[in-house]
Amino acid sequence: MRIIKVGNTFRTYDDSLETFDKLPAQNYVVRFQKNSGFFLEKYADIEIKEKTYGVHMSKVAKVLKAFPKAEKNLGVILSGNKGIGKSLFAKTLAVEATKVGLPVIIVDTYIPGIASFIEEIEQEVMVLFDEFDKTFGSIKAADGMADPQTEMLTLFDGLSQGKKMFVITCNDLNSLNSYLVNRPGRFHYHFRFEYPSDVEITEYLEDKLDKQYYSEIEKVISFAHKVDLNYDCLRAIAFELNFGEPFEIAIKDLNIINLNSIIYEVTLHLEDGSEATTKLTIDFFDKSARIEPEFCFKGTYVDASCKVLDCEFDHKKGIIYVSGNDIKLENDNYYNDEEDEKIIKEMKPAYMTFVRTKSRELHYTV
Repeated sequence: MRIIKVGNTFRTYDDSLETFDKLPAQNYVVRFQKNSGFFLEKYADIEIKEKTYGVHMSKVAKVLKAFPKAEKNLGVILSGNKGIGKSLFAKTLAVEATKVGLPVIIVDTYIPGIASFIEEIEQEVMVLFDEFDKTFGSIKAADGMADPQTEMLTLFDGLSQGKKMFVITCNDLNSLNSYLVNRPGRFHYHFRFEYPSDVEITEYLEDKLDKQYYSEIEKVISFAHKVDLNYDCLRAIAFELNFGEPFEIAIKDLNIINLNSIIYEVTLHLEDGSEATTKLTIDFFDKSARIEPEFCFKGTYVDASCKVLDCEFDHKKGIIYVSGNDIKLENDNYYNDEEDEKIIKEMKPAYMTFVRTKSRELHYTV
């Protein structure tokens, strides 16, 4: 029998009761019961069963190196679209955190008062909020109460005892409170996750495919320049290709469909070395379509056109292109005069390239 005294109250427990001065370095999840309030429940050990690609491990090491040197809480935002590695990064960070003695507390639901409970933990811990924008952004505040994200600001500010590492993953940055983004005093790091590059796609598929199907990899890379492929998509593609089906057959049956209009940066290169660029929405899956961008060369406007069927993918350069022989140039009668028309007749197209435009760069390039 074990006896616990709290104030003037004595409670008896069986011999399985254990007491600790500090939380052991393992995983916990926050739970709540009406009668007893908040408590921590032991969470299953996190296992990393798959290889990490890109710069995951170097970023994990960076965070763990910074935390001991930080004078207050250290915040980390992991943002990006679904299925591109945020949760895997968070899991990897959690595993490495426990190795250096940091308990990991997982918050997977919002309950009013949860910020105060976490604030009362007076030791160094890592607190992980997976899909923070969904868990804390989709709940309306009760009358007279702060919204869930605002409630957490004091906790993130680090006014309590016990320095903490706060890690949040989110899919939609616009759903985050404006006091979280661009506030390095609260969240020091912001790691933005992008779709796998050509090199990462190649590395992933070489790891997952039987060698006899390596010839399909170039087809997947070409496809990825037309449709965003996350690691969930690549996993499904590899699974099907290992059955021996060619990519062009396998992709028709997979739950990977073309929902979004894709904007490309289109550049027309002339044989004299001059070039002009514009942007255009193109559906490269419509084989009957024509591509008709308009360019301006030093005040002379020219209409170019080609067939989607004539476009090819250059695997060495990683771009879609069409050769000059398949490009037709015409005078833009609305803007041009007779002199411009003469200039256009002298123009000889070398080739035209199509590069998918990326979302606005969120970090600065110095």
